[in-house]
Amino acid sequence: MLPVKNFTDFIEQNALFGKDGKILAAVSGGMDSVILVHLLKAAGYNLGIAHCNFRLRGDESDGDEQFCRELAQQLGVPFHVTRFDTLQYASGNKVSTQMAARTLRYRWFEQIRDQHKYTVIALAHHQNDAIETILLNLTRGTGIAGLHGILPKNGTLVRPLLFLNRDEIQTFVGELKIPYREDSSNASTKYARNKIRLEVIPRLKELNPSLERTFENNLQHFRELELLLAQQVDELRKKMIVSDENERQLLLTDINTLPSKRLFLFNLFQEYGFNETAIDDLIAILDKHSGRFFESENYKIILDRDKLILTKKQQNRHGETIINSGDRYVNFGPYRLSILHDDSPLIIRDNPMAVSVDADHIVYPLTLRNWHTGDVFYPLGMKGKQKLSDFFIQQKVPLHKKDDIALLINGNGEIIWVAGYRPDERYKITAETKKVIIFEVNSI
Repeated sequence: MLPVKNFTDFIEQNALFGKDGKILAAVSGGMDSVILVHLLKAAGYNLGIAHCNFRLRGDESDGDEQFCRELAQQLGVPFHVTRFDTLQYASGNKVSTQMAARTLRYRWFEQIRDQHKYTVIALAHHQNDAIETILLNLTRGTGIAGLHGILPKNGTLVRPLLFLNRDEIQTFVGELKIPYREDSSNASTKYARNKIRLEVIPRLKELNPSLERTFENNLQHFRELELLLAQQVDELRKKMIVSDENERQLLLTDINTLPSKRLFLFNLFQEYGFNETAIDDLIAILDKHSGRFFESENYKIILDRDKLILTKKQQNRHGETIINSGDRYVNFGPYRLSILHDDSPLIIRDNPMAVSVDADHIVYPLTLRNWHTGDVFYPLGMKGKQKLSDFFIQQKVPLHKKDDIALLINGNGEIIWVAGYRPDERYKITAETKKVIIFEVNSI
């Protein structure tokens, strides 16, 4: 019997969607997504099925599509399907096949959701997927946010199967004789996630046969710890920061009472665009250099004798677009900036309208804006910095074209990329890079 009550309880406890919601289920034909559809149907939700044919496995891919089509007909629900030339997209955009497939499917899912007025997009991730994500994050380096695993809800993306592990799903599918399709690529250890699933987790389960349940408890602890930290920071903000219309003040005596200056100052000032490096530099001069200041894109922290003053920088006449960490694309005038993530150190070549940067150096929120007088950056391939106005002269950019050029600005105020011309040397891909973010500008 399907665990329908546990399924609906999890949905309600995590406020994923209501009974009147219209659910777009992303279905590959594999075991996880198939049981997701059966649970949604059994629980009485209004749903449709979306399937992507990436054309990567020939007849096998076409067989997956036909299986999903017949499943939708069997359940009497709408069926949405698309076919991608994934390899051509990956080659044309200088990205991995995995990243190309991920970008294509999520972009299409959102289009279908919006076009057909679906409330959310349901994905079939389960507890083992969350474990794999945490182990990947730990391997590459992460903070507390990387330890909470896959969240049940992220915007319009929901994951109603996170109450189940892989063994439980296999048991239900086997006992109920639910047909599904097996993706042959899941057996390959070429991909990092597969290697963890097939080689690392089985070894860990030798040490702890209840690994999934242990991780479920750990995830709950990490999520609660993250919420507790946010609550404590909010309370400290209200208690320690004196605000008026133009500025916020924080006494040094209060800062010195903090159990961890770095942790709390970073969480206090992160939302204003200051990164950990800026906070380290700030702490280093707290008792030494009155008059020093630190800037993000929109804010300035000034050390003034016995206090810190946070003030908003004077607004300029140029427009700007803010980019938050969850954004997949933003519009800026006649342009659209797409943001893609990948786990491999990809370098974009022969495409001036796209750039790959080291994700560890990125501080949100980012800003997309036109150039300002006095802007400087470190052009890729150069050792020193250069005024942007001089760079434009060297590039022979016509005067009337300068204001059409988009600049991608990091949360610490540094230029990451002069779109169409040159990235900054400080954000290039190196041998130390663990993961990248790819930015691409196209005309709308």
